[in-house]
Amino acid sequence: MLIRKLRLKRGWSQEQLAEMTGLSTRTIQRIERGQAPGLESQKALAAVFELDLADLQSALGLEPDTVEDDTMHSSDAHIPAPETRKPEAGKPLADDEREALEYVRDIKAFYSNLATYVCVIGFLAFINLMTAPSHLWFLWPAFGWGIGIVIHALNVFEITHFFGHDWEKRQVEKRLGRKL
Repeated sequence: MLIRKLRLKRGWSQEQLAEMTGLSTRTIQRIERGQAPGLESQKALAAVFELDLADLQSALGLEPDTVEDDTMHSSDAHIPAPETRKPEAGKPLADDEREALEYVRDIKAFYSNLATYVCVIGFLAFINLMTAPSHLWFLWPAFGWGIGIVIHALNVFEITHFFGHDWEKRQVEKRLGRKL
């Protein structure tokens, strides 16, 4: 929440902060949602906000010089964490590599969701056409779930931002009862 507050105080969008720090917009979003940033991300944010790294870390509730992984999740155990890379691979994953892995995981989750949708709706259509072909009830779940698929695609492929910078700023100002 601290990063969002600092960003909004300066009137910056997530995209502007991402550009200034050299991080991706997705990384900024994850950090603002409470995920601990990696050391390189911390350094970039501290520089942009003109803060000492130790001050930023303490404000975020992190140990000084803590190296948290921005994107690795326990459910993604098939991709090695930076500390488990083979020695010949050299240094740990960089922030951009972790961001790319996270983006690929998001795309994978979308396509998995889409495949599940196609299979389930196809099965429902088969059952519907075999039992009551005059009443196409399978279209209702297809439509409802289809809306979710479209929203998921818009978010994963970063086509639109339903809750953009202006909305965020208005909500924070509304909650604080004052202008930022």
